This record gives sequence, C-alpha cells and structure tokens, in this order.
Amino acid sequence: MEIVAGLTLKSLTPRIWDAESEYFLPALKAVMISYADFHRMPRQRQLAMEQGLHKHFGIPRKTKIYLDNGAFYFIARKGETPRKEYEEFVAQAKPDWWPIPQDFIPTPQMSQKAQRQCYERTMQVNRDYQHDGFVPVVHVGQHLEKYFQDIQTNERLLAKPTIALGGIVPNLLRSPKALPYAQIINNIRRIREVFSDKQIHVFGIGGTSTLHIAALLKMDSVDSSGWRNRAARGIVQLPGSGDRMVADLGSWRGRKPSKEEWDILAACPCPACKTYGLKGLKAKLVHGFRNRATHNLWVLLEENRLIKKHIANGKYERWYKQHLDNTIYLPLIEQTLSMNDL
Repeated sequence: MEIVAGLTLKSLTPRIWDAESEYFLPALKAVMISYADFHRMPRQRQLAMEQGLHKHFGIPRKTKIYLDNGAFYFIARKGETPRKEYEEFVAQAKPDWWPIPQDFIPTPQMSQKAQRQCYERTMQVNRDYQHDGFVPVVHVGQHLEKYFQDIQTNERLLAKPTIALGGIVPNLLRSPKALPYAQIINNIRRIREVFSDKQIHVFGIGGTSTLHIAALLKMDSVDSSGWRNRAARGIVQLPGSGDRMVADLGSWRGRKPSKEEWDILAACPCPACKTYGLKGLKAKLVHGFRNRATHNLWVLLEENRLIKKHIANGKYERWYKQHLDNTIYLPLIEQTLSMNDL
C-alpha cells in the first residue's frame, strides 16, 4: 500500500521528498496537494501550470504527485470547484493522479434527503468526467451500492483503472449519527470486492492505526495530512502507541510520554531525531515543527513497511497484538481480521 503525504502550499517544509534535504525520507513515493491551495494562491497556480508541478516544486519524477480536488474547502464556502479552471490546471500542471473536480461529501448528521443529493450530484460529476484520467469518487454510507450499480452499468466508468473512496473521516471521528464501525469495514470490503481489478485510493485515513485497517482490506493507497497537523500542535506519533505531546505550544493539550516512551523517542532513527534528538522534537517555531513532522511521517512509513512485512510472512495476527498498544481502533482491526483470510 502506498502512503501519500499531504502537503500545503502555505509551507512546503520539511522537504521530505528532496534528497538534498536533511529531512529526506527515501521511503516516500507520493505526495498530495489540494487544488484549493492553488485556487487561493493564483501566482502559485500560474507557475505550476507554466512549469509543471514536478519542476515547479523540485519534486523528482519518481515521486508521484496526487491532486486533491479541494471539495471540503469549496463546500465549506457554499460553492463548487471552478471546473474549467480545474480542467485547465490538470492539463497544464500535469499531476500524476487527479480525481473528478467536485464530489459532494455526505456527513452522518445530514438528513436522508441531503445524503441522497450528495450521491446524485457526485455521480453526475463522475458521468461528466468519464473521459481522460479523471478518477471517479464514491462515498461510504447508505448509497454505496447505488454507486456500484451506476458505475458497473456505465461502460466508460467501469473501464477506469482507478477509483477513490471518500466520506470515511467524519464517521471515524464519531460525528453525530456516525456509521457503526462494522458498517465502515463492510463498505470498504465491498468496494474491494466489487472493483477487484482497480487501484483504490482512500481519502484521509492515513493514521498509524487506521493504516492497519486499510492494509488488511487491501486498499492500494491512502493519504494523510495528520503528520503535519499533529506536528503543528506539538504532537508526535509513537509506533504502535499513538500520539504524545512533546512540545508545549500554549492551548494544545495531550498525553505526555512516559519515561519509557521518552527513551523510545531518544533512540528513534528517523532523520530528524538522529540529527536533533529530543531537543529538536521539543523545539518551538519552524525548527520544532520540521522535526516533529518528519518524525511523524517516518513513523507512518515505517508502520506501513512493518504491516506489509508481517502480512506477507503470515505473522501479522501474532505481531499486531504485541505491537499495538491501547488504540481505540483495535476492535476494528480484530473485526477486519475476522472477515479476512490472511
């Protein structure tokens, strides 16, 4: 499974894709940038279109660039992605992967009618963009089977090699009226079952625990911006244990590491920890952010490597029980395993 690291144009540091950077992570193979960022920054949009995304940001060709359509951003402002501008950007900036320009994301607290409208509007955009490399989007929830039926009866959509799955995050965050965890798992299993021949990307579930679920359900790629968001709040990820607060940045609160966990962080082999140690993780301002962000993404990439290794050698079930400690998603992993034949 591929980990796609979410970036923001507000600050492209640390340059984790750059072999000349002290924060370089060789295991990283893909990054994601939101079109909403380019919409907010016309100059960056123009330069990316003139030079191409890879050249403009100095991202090597071997590192894929995924484009997010910015649906959350535009919907939050009661608007839609400007489709012609999005099409123009895709054609000239040349990302390696791009979804349809707009999907309408249902949230659990929406009325039945509103959720049906999200499905109908998203499906219409899927049909409008059945050409070229636009990736269709479907959402977990009560209308997932309708998405399947619509795509399977549309020859051009069915021929698409890739599909994207969204709508999971509001449910995993336990929003009001969120889907039961078992239903989320079944939804993801169904998309793999129905589209067994396609590459499936899952939006926004790239955490160290949810990563296990996506891998067990045989997803092909997931994206995550959590490595940066946690770092900005003074939080680092511990392998198998979750988030710990290592820097006092004011209003943010969280669980602090135990003595044993500080020892684990002190021995961390990621580029940031090897160079700057615990002082680097605890630092404030940009220096501290870079170190924590690099550490968090390294942990995510390493977790993915270990998951793949233990699934491949048939030892996952024994390993995860020793590796994962006190995660709220442990019951989901157990449910997923009960449905799978590893």
